[in-house]
Amino acid sequence: MAYSELIKNFEKVRAYMREFYVYGFKSRTEYDKKSARSYDDERRRIESWLGDYMRFTHTPEGKRVFLSVDSRTTRKNPFYKAWKAKSFTDGDITLHFAIFDILHTPAIRKTLTELTEEIDRCIGSRMTFDESTIRKKLKEYAEEGMILMEKKGRKVLYGRSPDTDLSGLEDVVDFFSEAAPCGVIGSFLQDREPKHDELFSFKHHYITQAMDSDVMATLFAAMQEKRYITARNLGRHASEARTVCLVPLKIYISAQNGRQNLIAFHEKANCLSAYRLDYMSDIRIGEACERFDALREAFGRVEGHMWGVNCRWNMRYVEHVEFVLRIGDGEDYIVRRLEREKRCGRVEKIDENHYRYTADVFDTTEMLPWIRTFISRLTQLNFSNRTAENRLKADIREMYRMYEIDEDDGHDIQ
Repeated sequence: MAYSELIKNFEKVRAYMREFYVYGFKSRTEYDKKSARSYDDERRRIESWLGDYMRFTHTPEGKRVFLSVDSRTTRKNPFYKAWKAKSFTDGDITLHFAIFDILHTPAIRKTLTELTEEIDRCIGSRMTFDESTIRKKLKEYAEEGMILMEKKGRKVLYGRSPDTDLSGLEDVVDFFSEAAPCGVIGSFLQDREPKHDELFSFKHHYITQAMDSDVMATLFAAMQEKRYITARNLGRHASEARTVCLVPLKIYISAQNGRQNLIAFHEKANCLSAYRLDYMSDIRIGEACERFDALREAFGRVEGHMWGVNCRWNMRYVEHVEFVLRIGDGEDYIVRRLEREKRCGRVEKIDENHYRYTADVFDTTEMLPWIRTFISRLTQLNFSNRTAENRLKADIREMYRMYEIDEDDGHDIQ
């Protein structure tokens, strides 16, 4: 069969894009999950969307392909192109345009019988649609908000929904499409409007979120309806995905690396856990959860002790973190940064040049990368998690050794 750019199952494409982009391109011989022909087809499909960003290099192992996206010049998420390559049957696409050609303005209202007759006249003998097929398609569009249904006596009239005027909102839609969860919706809206100058550029542009838009939209729907979900989840250390039943409570998005995590209640294990969205697939919305509000309220009580995404129900497991910083004269910007980034902690001024930070968190190790950014100013550490404290001190001693700094020369940390 000839190669086609269009796709039927986005989850399949998402898996390939994750392998090719997030985890790095593999050579044809290294990719052993599918046949070599499947590898070639999927690589060419992705290349048709992302060809402008593909680069090649030659190594002793052979030709390597990778993607290179420069946020200084690329202001639109290139991964959105994958969502716009959906395939349709001949019947689907023909019926779609026939309906909207007849209902070309919101003022036109037609019954199902009238629509069926006009569609037959428009298409002729090339293709026929019965009333049942058209009714299902109209119902589908009504659920999406594209078609309005109006009952008049015993008749049901169908008409297209009025278009939304987006003029004057270009900056809002532009920012939403690149920065918000499920921003691909904004990209579709932009396709309806005349092109305009791009208003925003991003130093940290987390474009791979686009691949998880369908997963996130389904999770939002489940939370709004207060329902369980089932999902296939591939754990970080697992060799294969397993099915889990969860109550989705909240989605956390890292401002540091763009990673998206679902905080959910695992009923069977009776615990709170974090699940990476890029590891989740085949999300199904289940029955209503009667405990949803109680679980969300209970999560709200412990949420204040989360530094990252690790959390627990039991407050007895919080760990105390305390450190002192030496801040020189004229370095008020360090204090402002400490206040801005403290999250669940507290900042206390000890004297003119020393400040103490304290927090009670579920996982001290999540804080270590942030604490290391103050490494030259640390004068005192006091962690209840001694393993984490010793690890940080060992890292500092290793840095001293590498840079040949004498620990006793005013650089020691208590």
